[in-house]
Amino acid sequence: MYSAEKMAVIEAILTRAAEEIGDITGPVMSLYYQRLPDAKKHFEFHANDNISNLEGEMVERALYCLMTWFESPGEIEILLWGSVPHHQDTLHVPPKYYQELLNATADVIEKSIPLENTEEVGTWQELRTELRNIIQASSS
Repeated sequence: MYSAEKMAVIEAILTRAAEEIGDITGPVMSLYYQRLPDAKKHFEFHANDNISNLEGEMVERALYCLMTWFESPGEIEILLWGSVPHHQDTLHVPPKYYQELLNATADVIEKSIPLENTEEVGTWQELRTELRNIIQASSS
C-alpha cells in the first residue's frame, strides 16, 4: 500500500474516532495515568497550575504524530528525535512516559476500529510499530 493509501486509511480511522469519541484528551489521560500513576507528578510539576492545558497539548502532539506519519515521516522523525531527548535530558521525563502517552492515544483511537476491518487494523499497527521504533531509537 502506498503512502497516500495509508493516509486515507488513517484519515478514516481518525474521522470515525472523532465521531464516536469526540475529544480524546480525557480518555487518553485516564488510561495514561492508570498505566503510569507516577507520570502525573511530572505533569503537575511542568504544568504551572494548568495541568489540563498541558495534558491537552501533549495529547495533541501525540495525535499529530499519528495523523502525519505516513504523509511526512521525515517531519515526525525530526520532531521525535528532538523532543524525546529534550524531555529526557532537560525535563527529566523518562522515554517510557513519552512512549506510553503515544500508546494511550493510539489505544483510545484503536478501540473505534472494527476488528473485521483488517486493512485499518494492519495499517494502524504498522503506524504504531514505526513510531515506537523511532521513540526507542531516539532515547538511546
